[in-house]
Amino acid sequence: MATLQLSSNLKRIRHHCKLTQPEVAEKAGLSLAAYRKIESGVSEPRVNSLQAIAKALSTNIPELLLPVQQLSAVRFRSSKKLRSREQILAQVGTWSSNYHLLEKLLHDYSKSKLPATSKSSRRSTSSVEELAMSIRSAFGIRGDEPIQDICGLIEKNGIKIGTLRIASPEFFGLSISARDGGPAVVVNTWERISVERWIFTTAHELGHLVMHDSDYDAEQKDEEARHEQEANQFASYFLMPRDAFLKEWDEPYGLAFLDRVLKVKRLFKVSYKTILYRLVEEKKADSDVWASFHFEFKRKYGRSLLHHVEPNAISQDAFRSNQPAVLAADEPEGVSKYEFPGDRYSRLVRKAVEESHISLSRAAEMIGCSLSEMRQRAATWVA
Repeated sequence: MATLQLSSNLKRIRHHCKLTQPEVAEKAGLSLAAYRKIESGVSEPRVNSLQAIAKALSTNIPELLLPVQQLSAVRFRSSKKLRSREQILAQVGTWSSNYHLLEKLLHDYSKSKLPATSKSSRRSTSSVEELAMSIRSAFGIRGDEPIQDICGLIEKNGIKIGTLRIASPEFFGLSISARDGGPAVVVNTWERISVERWIFTTAHELGHLVMHDSDYDAEQKDEEARHEQEANQFASYFLMPRDAFLKEWDEPYGLAFLDRVLKVKRLFKVSYKTILYRLVEEKKADSDVWASFHFEFKRKYGRSLLHHVEPNAISQDAFRSNQPAVLAADEPEGVSKYEFPGDRYSRLVRKAVEESHISLSRAAEMIGCSLSEMRQRAATWVA
Protein backbone atom coordinates (compact mmCIF):
# COMPACT_ATOMS: atom_id res chain seq x y z
CA MET A 1 0.00 0.00 0.00
CA ALA A 2 1.37 3.44 -0.95
CA THR A 3 1.41 4.98 2.53
CA LEU A 4 2.65 8.39 1.32
CA GLN A 5 -0.22 8.67 -1.17
CA LEU A 6 -2.68 7.56 1.52
CA SER A 7 -1.23 10.13 3.92
CA SER A 8 -1.58 12.95 1.39
CA ASN A 9 -5.14 11.96 0.47
CA LEU A 10 -6.21 11.62 4.10
CA LYS A 11 -5.01 15.10 4.99
CA ARG A 12 -6.69 16.66 1.95
CA ILE A 13 -10.02 14.91 2.43
CA ARG A 14 -10.08 15.47 6.18
CA HIS A 15 -9.49 19.21 5.72
CA HIS A 16 -12.24 19.30 3.10
CA CYS A 17 -14.61 17.63 5.59
CA LYS A 18 -13.56 20.17 8.23
CA LEU A 19 -12.73 17.40 10.69
CA THR A 20 -9.89 17.19 13.19
CA GLN A 21 -7.75 14.08 13.65
CA PRO A 22 -9.51 13.23 16.95
CA GLU A 23 -12.91 13.54 15.25
CA VAL A 24 -11.94 11.17 12.42
CA ALA A 25 -10.38 8.72 14.87
CA GLU A 26 -13.56 8.67 16.96
CA LYS A 27 -15.82 8.25 13.92
CA ALA A 28 -13.64 5.40 12.64
CA GLY A 29 -13.42 3.68 16.02
CA LEU A 30 -9.63 4.03 16.19
CA SER A 31 -7.38 5.41 18.85
CA LEU A 32 -6.03 8.86 18.16
CA ALA A 33 -2.48 7.51 18.20
CA ALA A 34 -3.33 4.82 15.64
CA TYR A 35 -5.02 7.27 13.31
CA ARG A 36 -2.17 9.78 13.55
CA LYS A 37 0.32 7.07 12.56
CA ILE A 38 -1.80 6.21 9.51
CA GLU A 39 -2.23 9.82 8.41
CA SER A 40 1.45 10.60 8.90
CA GLY A 41 2.45 7.56 6.84
CA VAL A 42 4.21 5.85 9.73
CA SER A 43 2.00 2.75 9.69
CA GLU A 44 -0.06 0.89 7.11
CA PRO A 45 -3.71 0.33 8.08
CA ARG A 46 -5.55 -2.98 8.00
CA VAL A 47 -8.34 -3.27 5.44
CA ASN A 48 -11.08 -2.97 8.10
CA SER A 49 -9.44 0.17 9.51
CA LEU A 50 -9.23 1.65 6.01
CA GLN A 51 -12.92 0.90 5.44
CA ALA A 52 -13.81 2.57 8.74
CA ILE A 53 -11.75 5.67 7.88
CA ALA A 54 -13.35 5.90 4.42
CA LYS A 55 -16.80 5.73 6.01
CA ALA A 56 -15.87 8.37 8.58
CA LEU A 57 -14.79 10.69 5.76
CA SER A 58 -17.84 9.89 3.57
CA THR A 59 -15.62 8.62 0.75
CA ASN A 60 -14.44 5.32 -0.70
CA ILE A 61 -11.21 3.34 -0.48
CA PRO A 62 -10.00 4.10 -4.04
CA GLU A 63 -10.18 7.83 -3.30
CA LEU A 64 -7.97 7.25 -0.26
CA LEU A 65 -5.40 5.15 -2.11
CA LEU A 66 -5.18 6.30 -5.71
CA PRO A 67 -2.93 9.14 -6.89
CA VAL A 68 -4.69 12.29 -7.97
CA GLN A 69 -4.44 13.51 -11.55
CA GLN A 70 -2.69 16.85 -11.38
CA LEU A 71 -4.43 19.39 -13.59
CA SER A 72 -2.24 22.21 -14.83
CA ALA A 73 -4.19 24.04 -17.56
CA VAL A 74 -7.22 24.77 -15.42
CA ARG A 75 -8.84 28.11 -14.66
CA PHE A 76 -9.91 28.09 -11.03
CA ARG A 77 -10.07 31.43 -9.29
CA SER A 78 -11.35 30.98 -5.77
CA SER A 79 -12.14 33.19 -2.82
CA LYS A 80 -9.65 33.11 0.04
CA LYS A 81 -12.58 31.98 2.20
CA LEU A 82 -12.75 28.72 0.23
CA ARG A 83 -10.84 26.04 2.10
CA SER A 84 -11.64 23.20 -0.30
CA ARG A 85 -9.59 24.27 -3.32
CA GLU A 86 -7.19 21.33 -3.19
CA GLN A 87 -10.01 18.81 -2.75
CA ILE A 88 -12.05 20.36 -5.57
CA LEU A 89 -9.08 20.12 -7.93
CA ALA A 90 -8.55 16.50 -6.85
CA GLN A 91 -12.19 15.62 -7.53
CA VAL A 92 -12.13 17.37 -10.90
CA GLY A 93 -8.88 15.60 -11.79
CA THR A 94 -10.44 12.22 -10.98
CA TRP A 95 -13.55 13.07 -13.01
CA SER A 96 -11.44 14.17 -15.98
CA SER A 97 -9.32 11.01 -15.79
CA ASN A 98 -12.44 8.82 -15.67
CA TYR A 99 -13.96 10.69 -18.59
CA HIS A 100 -10.91 10.05 -20.76
CA LEU A 101 -10.80 6.41 -19.71
CA LEU A 102 -14.43 5.93 -20.79
CA GLU A 103 -13.78 7.60 -24.14
CA LYS A 104 -10.76 5.35 -24.70
CA LEU A 105 -12.59 2.14 -23.71
CA LEU A 106 -15.53 2.95 -25.97
CA HIS A 107 -13.59 4.64 -28.79
CA ASP A 108 -16.09 7.47 -28.43
CA TYR A 109 -14.36 10.85 -28.55
CA SER A 110 -15.86 14.32 -28.68
CA LYS A 111 -14.47 16.95 -31.00
CA SER A 112 -14.61 20.54 -29.87
CA LYS A 113 -16.19 23.08 -32.19
CA LEU A 114 -14.72 26.01 -30.31
CA PRO A 115 -12.64 28.30 -32.51
CA ALA A 116 -8.94 28.65 -31.81
CA THR A 117 -8.58 30.83 -28.72
CA SER A 118 -7.08 34.24 -29.16
CA LYS A 119 -4.56 35.86 -26.88
CA SER A 120 -6.10 37.80 -24.03
CA SER A 121 -6.63 41.43 -24.90
CA ARG A 122 -8.83 44.26 -23.75
CA ARG A 123 -12.20 43.93 -25.39
CA SER A 124 -15.03 46.41 -25.70
CA THR A 125 -18.58 45.42 -24.79
CA SER A 126 -19.48 45.35 -28.49
CA SER A 127 -16.61 43.00 -29.37
CA VAL A 128 -17.57 40.61 -26.54
CA GLU A 129 -21.16 40.70 -27.77
CA GLU A 130 -20.01 39.92 -31.33
CA LEU A 131 -17.92 37.03 -30.05
CA ALA A 132 -20.84 35.60 -28.09
CA MET A 133 -23.02 35.79 -31.18
CA SER A 134 -20.33 34.13 -33.31
CA ILE A 135 -20.15 31.19 -30.86
CA ARG A 136 -23.94 30.87 -30.94
CA SER A 137 -23.72 30.74 -34.73
CA ALA A 138 -20.91 28.14 -34.62
CA PHE A 139 -23.09 26.06 -32.28
CA GLY A 140 -26.03 26.31 -34.69
CA ILE A 141 -28.29 28.58 -32.59
CA ARG A 142 -30.24 31.40 -34.20
CA GLY A 143 -29.72 34.87 -32.82
CA ASP A 144 -33.32 35.08 -31.61
CA GLU A 145 -33.47 31.55 -30.16
CA PRO A 146 -33.44 30.99 -26.36
CA ILE A 147 -31.13 28.19 -25.21
CA GLN A 148 -33.34 25.44 -23.83
CA ASP A 149 -30.62 22.95 -22.80
CA ILE A 150 -27.20 24.52 -22.28
CA CYS A 151 -25.58 21.26 -21.14
CA GLY A 152 -26.79 19.37 -24.20
CA LEU A 153 -25.75 22.25 -26.43
CA ILE A 154 -22.15 22.49 -25.31
CA GLU A 155 -21.73 18.71 -25.03
CA LYS A 156 -22.97 18.41 -28.62
CA ASN A 157 -20.23 20.86 -29.56
CA GLY A 158 -17.43 18.89 -27.94
CA ILE A 159 -17.17 20.53 -24.52
CA LYS A 160 -17.36 18.26 -21.49
CA ILE A 161 -19.70 19.11 -18.62
CA GLY A 162 -19.04 18.02 -15.05
CA THR A 163 -20.88 18.77 -11.82
CA LEU A 164 -19.82 18.86 -8.18
CA ARG A 165 -21.86 19.54 -5.07
CA ILE A 166 -19.66 21.74 -2.90
CA ALA A 167 -21.48 23.25 0.08
CA SER A 168 -20.05 26.72 -0.39
CA PRO A 169 -21.28 29.96 -2.00
CA GLU A 170 -17.61 30.81 -2.65
CA PHE A 171 -17.26 28.39 -5.59
CA PHE A 172 -19.44 28.48 -8.71
CA GLY A 173 -17.34 26.58 -11.22
CA LEU A 174 -14.13 26.23 -13.20
CA SER A 175 -12.96 25.25 -16.67
CA ILE A 176 -10.20 23.11 -18.18
CA SER A 177 -8.28 24.02 -21.31
CA ALA A 178 -7.97 21.73 -24.33
CA ARG A 179 -4.26 21.56 -23.43
CA ASP A 180 -5.15 19.50 -20.36
CA GLY A 181 -7.89 17.18 -21.63
CA GLY A 182 -10.61 19.76 -22.08
CA PRO A 183 -12.29 21.86 -23.12
CA ALA A 184 -14.44 21.20 -20.10
CA VAL A 185 -16.63 23.12 -17.69
CA VAL A 186 -17.33 22.00 -14.12
CA VAL A 187 -20.24 23.59 -12.23
CA ASN A 188 -21.08 23.62 -8.54
CA THR A 189 -24.64 22.26 -8.38
CA TRP A 190 -25.06 22.66 -4.62
CA GLU A 191 -28.80 22.93 -4.04
CA ARG A 192 -28.56 26.32 -2.33
CA ILE A 193 -27.11 27.88 -5.48
CA SER A 194 -29.83 28.74 -7.98
CA VAL A 195 -30.14 26.73 -11.18
CA GLU A 196 -30.02 30.07 -13.00
CA ARG A 197 -26.55 30.47 -11.53
CA TRP A 198 -25.55 26.98 -12.73
CA ILE A 199 -26.60 27.97 -16.24
CA PHE A 200 -24.89 31.36 -16.05
CA THR A 201 -21.69 29.75 -14.72
CA THR A 202 -21.62 27.38 -17.69
CA ALA A 203 -21.85 30.29 -20.14
CA HIS A 204 -19.37 32.33 -18.04
CA GLU A 205 -16.73 29.57 -18.15
CA LEU A 206 -17.40 29.08 -21.87
CA GLY A 207 -16.49 32.75 -22.25
CA HIS A 208 -13.18 32.17 -20.48
CA LEU A 209 -12.43 29.17 -22.74
CA VAL A 210 -13.00 31.34 -25.80
CA MET A 211 -11.30 34.55 -24.67
CA HIS A 212 -8.72 33.91 -21.96
CA ASP A 213 -6.44 31.04 -22.90
CA SER A 214 -3.50 32.57 -21.03
CA ASP A 215 -5.46 32.35 -17.74
CA TYR A 216 -5.34 28.55 -17.66
CA ASP A 217 -2.79 27.90 -14.93
CA ALA A 218 -3.75 25.90 -11.83
CA GLU A 219 -1.26 27.85 -9.74
CA GLN A 220 -3.06 31.15 -10.31
CA LYS A 221 -5.68 31.90 -7.67
CA ASP A 222 -6.40 35.61 -8.00
CA GLU A 223 -9.07 36.99 -10.29
CA GLU A 224 -8.31 39.47 -13.02
CA ALA A 225 -11.31 41.78 -12.73
CA ARG A 226 -11.32 42.70 -16.42
CA HIS A 227 -11.48 39.05 -17.49
CA GLU A 228 -14.33 38.38 -15.08
CA GLN A 229 -16.19 41.35 -16.51
CA GLU A 230 -15.69 40.09 -20.04
CA ALA A 231 -16.84 36.56 -19.13
CA ASN A 232 -19.96 38.01 -17.50
CA GLN A 233 -20.68 40.05 -20.60
CA PHE A 234 -20.14 37.01 -22.80
CA ALA A 235 -22.51 34.90 -20.69
CA SER A 236 -25.19 37.57 -20.73
CA TYR A 237 -25.16 37.96 -24.52
CA PHE A 238 -24.70 34.24 -25.20
CA LEU A 239 -27.78 33.39 -23.12
CA MET A 240 -29.79 36.48 -23.99
CA PRO A 241 -28.87 38.15 -27.32
CA ARG A 242 -29.66 41.84 -27.54
CA ASP A 243 -32.28 41.70 -30.31
CA ALA A 244 -34.03 38.69 -28.77
CA PHE A 245 -34.07 40.34 -25.34
CA LEU A 246 -35.49 43.63 -26.64
CA LYS A 247 -38.15 41.77 -28.63
CA GLU A 248 -39.23 39.64 -25.67
CA TRP A 249 -39.12 42.62 -23.31
CA ASP A 250 -41.32 44.75 -25.56
CA GLU A 251 -43.96 42.10 -26.28
CA PRO A 252 -45.52 41.91 -22.75
CA TYR A 253 -45.73 45.72 -22.64
CA GLY A 254 -49.03 45.69 -20.77
CA LEU A 255 -47.94 43.44 -17.90
CA ALA A 256 -47.00 44.74 -14.46
CA PHE A 257 -43.25 45.34 -14.23
CA LEU A 258 -42.63 42.39 -11.86
CA ASP A 259 -44.57 39.94 -14.05
CA ARG A 260 -42.80 41.25 -17.12
CA VAL A 261 -39.36 40.61 -15.59
CA LEU A 262 -40.34 37.11 -14.44
CA LYS A 263 -41.77 36.23 -17.86
CA VAL A 264 -38.56 37.18 -19.68
CA LYS A 265 -36.45 35.50 -16.97
CA ARG A 266 -38.27 32.19 -17.43
CA LEU A 267 -37.92 32.37 -21.21
CA PHE A 268 -34.13 32.80 -21.17
CA LYS A 269 -33.55 30.80 -17.93
CA VAL A 270 -31.48 33.57 -16.37
CA SER A 271 -31.63 35.32 -13.02
CA TYR A 272 -33.94 38.26 -12.50
CA LYS A 273 -30.76 40.18 -11.69
CA THR A 274 -29.43 39.51 -15.19
CA ILE A 275 -32.65 40.99 -16.57
CA LEU A 276 -32.37 44.09 -14.39
CA TYR A 277 -28.71 44.61 -15.27
CA ARG A 278 -29.57 44.36 -18.96
CA LEU A 279 -32.47 46.81 -18.63
CA VAL A 280 -30.10 49.38 -17.17
CA GLU A 281 -27.47 48.64 -19.83
CA GLU A 282 -30.00 49.03 -22.64
CA LYS A 283 -31.29 52.24 -21.04
CA LYS A 284 -34.73 50.69 -20.67
CA ALA A 285 -34.62 51.56 -16.96
CA ASP A 286 -32.57 53.59 -14.52
CA SER A 287 -31.06 52.70 -11.15
CA ASP A 288 -34.50 52.85 -9.50
CA VAL A 289 -35.34 49.56 -11.24
CA TRP A 290 -33.91 47.59 -8.30
CA ALA A 291 -36.06 49.31 -5.70
CA SER A 292 -39.12 49.02 -7.97
CA PHE A 293 -38.64 45.29 -8.47
CA HIS A 294 -38.23 44.57 -4.76
CA PHE A 295 -41.15 46.80 -3.82
CA GLU A 296 -43.46 45.05 -6.29
CA PHE A 297 -42.20 41.62 -5.22
CA LYS A 298 -42.89 42.30 -1.54
CA ARG A 299 -46.32 43.75 -2.33
CA LYS A 300 -47.31 40.70 -4.41
CA TYR A 301 -45.79 37.91 -2.31
CA GLY A 302 -45.82 39.49 1.14
CA ARG A 303 -42.12 38.92 1.78
CA SER A 304 -38.79 40.39 0.84
CA LEU A 305 -36.23 38.54 -1.25
CA LEU A 306 -33.70 36.98 1.09
CA HIS A 307 -30.04 37.91 1.47
CA HIS A 308 -30.31 40.97 -0.70
CA VAL A 309 -28.86 44.38 0.00
CA GLU A 310 -30.53 46.81 -2.31
CA PRO A 311 -28.07 49.24 -3.90
CA ASN A 312 -28.97 52.91 -3.75
CA ALA A 313 -27.75 53.22 -7.30
CA ILE A 314 -26.30 51.04 -10.00
CA SER A 315 -23.73 52.08 -12.57
CA GLN A 316 -23.53 50.91 -16.17
CA ASP A 317 -20.53 48.79 -15.14
CA ALA A 318 -22.22 47.03 -12.22
CA PHE A 319 -22.98 43.86 -14.16
CA ARG A 320 -19.46 43.67 -15.45
CA SER A 321 -17.93 43.57 -11.98
CA ASN A 322 -20.33 41.27 -10.15
CA GLN A 323 -21.55 37.71 -10.50
CA PRO A 324 -25.35 37.80 -10.52
CA ALA A 325 -27.56 35.45 -8.50
CA VAL A 326 -26.05 33.23 -5.84
CA LEU A 327 -28.45 31.54 -3.47
CA ALA A 328 -31.59 29.78 -4.63
CA ALA A 329 -33.53 31.55 -1.89
CA ASP A 330 -32.84 34.82 -3.71
CA GLU A 331 -34.36 33.68 -6.99
CA PRO A 332 -38.13 34.16 -7.42
CA GLU A 333 -39.89 31.45 -9.43
CA GLY A 334 -36.63 29.63 -9.89
CA VAL A 335 -35.76 27.26 -12.72
CA SER A 336 -35.92 23.53 -11.92
CA LYS A 337 -32.73 21.49 -11.61
CA TYR A 338 -34.09 19.31 -14.42
CA GLU A 339 -33.32 22.20 -16.76
CA PHE A 340 -29.62 21.44 -16.23
CA PRO A 341 -29.02 17.84 -17.32
CA GLY A 342 -25.50 16.73 -18.23
CA ASP A 343 -25.95 13.54 -20.25
CA ARG A 344 -22.80 12.42 -22.04
CA TYR A 345 -20.70 11.28 -19.06
CA SER A 346 -23.50 9.17 -17.54
CA ARG A 347 -24.29 7.79 -21.01
CA LEU A 348 -20.65 6.66 -21.42
CA VAL A 349 -20.72 5.04 -17.98
CA ARG A 350 -23.86 3.07 -18.86
CA LYS A 351 -22.42 2.00 -22.21
CA ALA A 352 -19.16 0.87 -20.55
CA VAL A 353 -21.14 -1.25 -18.07
CA GLU A 354 -23.34 -2.78 -20.75
CA GLU A 355 -20.31 -3.66 -22.88
CA SER A 356 -18.55 -5.17 -19.80
CA HIS A 357 -15.66 -2.69 -19.89
CA ILE A 358 -16.25 -1.74 -16.24
CA SER A 359 -18.05 -3.28 -13.27
CA LEU A 360 -21.05 -1.79 -11.48
CA SER A 361 -18.82 -0.98 -8.51
CA ARG A 362 -16.42 0.93 -10.80
CA ALA A 363 -19.40 2.69 -12.37
CA ALA A 364 -20.58 3.71 -8.89
CA GLU A 365 -17.15 5.23 -8.19
CA MET A 366 -17.27 7.16 -11.47
CA ILE A 367 -20.79 8.45 -10.88
CA GLY A 368 -20.13 9.18 -7.21
CA CYS A 369 -22.83 7.03 -5.64
CA SER A 370 -23.02 3.88 -3.54
CA LEU A 371 -23.01 0.42 -5.11
CA SER A 372 -26.61 -0.13 -4.00
CA GLU A 373 -27.67 3.15 -5.64
CA MET A 374 -25.82 2.13 -8.80
CA ARG A 375 -27.63 -1.20 -8.83
CA GLN A 376 -30.96 0.57 -8.47
CA ARG A 377 -30.07 2.90 -11.33
CA ALA A 378 -28.98 0.00 -13.57
CA ALA A 379 -32.22 -1.82 -12.84
CA THR A 380 -34.17 1.09 -14.36
CA TRP A 381 -32.19 1.20 -17.61
CA VAL A 382 -34.31 0.49 -20.67
CA ALA A 383 -33.34 0.42 -24.31
